[in-house]
Amino acid sequence: MTSDLGLFGGIYARGAAAAEVSDRAWLQAMLDAEAALARACAAEELIPGLAADEIAAACRAERFDIAALGRDGADSATPVVALVKALRAAVSEPAREHVHLGATSQDIADTALMLIAHRALGPILQDAGAAADAAAALAQAHRDTPMIGRTLLQQALPITFGLRAAGWLTGLDAARRRLAEVRDGELAVQMGGPVGARAPAVASRVAAELGLADPVVPWQGIRLRPATLAGALGALDGVLAKIARDVTLLAQQEVAEVSEGGDTDPAHPRGGSSAMAHKRNPVGAVSILACTKRTPGLVATALAAMEAEHERAAGAWQSEWGTYTDLLALTGSATAWTRELLENLDVDGERMRANLAAAPTGEEPIPAGAGELVDRALHAHRALHAHPA
Repeated sequence: MTSDLGLFGGIYARGAAAAEVSDRAWLQAMLDAEAALARACAAEELIPGLAADEIAAACRAERFDIAALGRDGADSATPVVALVKALRAAVSEPAREHVHLGATSQDIADTALMLIAHRALGPILQDAGAAADAAAALAQAHRDTPMIGRTLLQQALPITFGLRAAGWLTGLDAARRRLAEVRDGELAVQMGGPVGARAPAVASRVAAELGLADPVVPWQGIRLRPATLAGALGALDGVLAKIARDVTLLAQQEVAEVSEGGDTDPAHPRGGSSAMAHKRNPVGAVSILACTKRTPGLVATALAAMEAEHERAAGAWQSEWGTYTDLLALTGSATAWTRELLENLDVDGERMRANLAAAPTGEEPIPAGAGELVDRALHAHRALHAHPA
């Protein structure tokens, strides 16, 4: 699936994650936070139950003008102020005073960030798991397929392609396990009120309804939770980039040990050049790298946003919205591309043997530990399936 995000969406927005961080998804996440807040306040007997029901019923994204909220948001450095005004206008007079009770714009924006991250991580983890399964299949199928190992871009000693694929596999498994830990333990609700001193009962109820973690104390000034998310996404991107770079190098015509499959139209093979008809470019690997080249800067921005003044920062947390939108979308796209790449990778074992025979060390035996290492990687992968994070 490719999200319709404009001219470059086919590269930067492949897979299902991009839709989970769209403007509409952000708006619905903010409204979900407002609805959960109203229900929590009613459960704590802070507002009438009927008012909470009316507020929650009005929290549907299709009822609001995203463009208008964006324009009006310029007057307050957040779209939440305009959203709360519009939500109050969408309910009856008796319910209006109960909208957004005790919350701040940052409470809603931070909770929405955690929600969209949780939702986007679903397809990201699914695609990462499928990519790991594909790497495992390659490792098993080519456990004993010999090839020349390369260090510093020079021919080194013999290995097996199964060992190379096992390295991809263990990287994918470790990165997705960490990302699952972040999803399940670090994505927490934020309901601290004006200065982070709101009693925790409301936040606990909001967390339970939205399926987010319940923090010990409000975290609006300590941005470790979003920064931890950024780090885990960046680590996964690094693994994906390594795989893609390996494929671009192994697919060079002078090497020709692997090639990308998965053409949907054999009459018009993917990877064509506008100027050179003989070329077939590794577009999957290229697209992964196009995404992952952009993510380290976004991770750096997320880390820079951790510096906050007093109880609420001036500008730092506002910088996170676009940063995490892009980071989640790009990571989702790179992961979807990697899944497709590995599921359809064509491996030319004969060419690997020929290149090995022509190498200066071609007569060297395959290291005895190569097969054992592949087996260990496959065993660990199966164990992760048996006990997923």
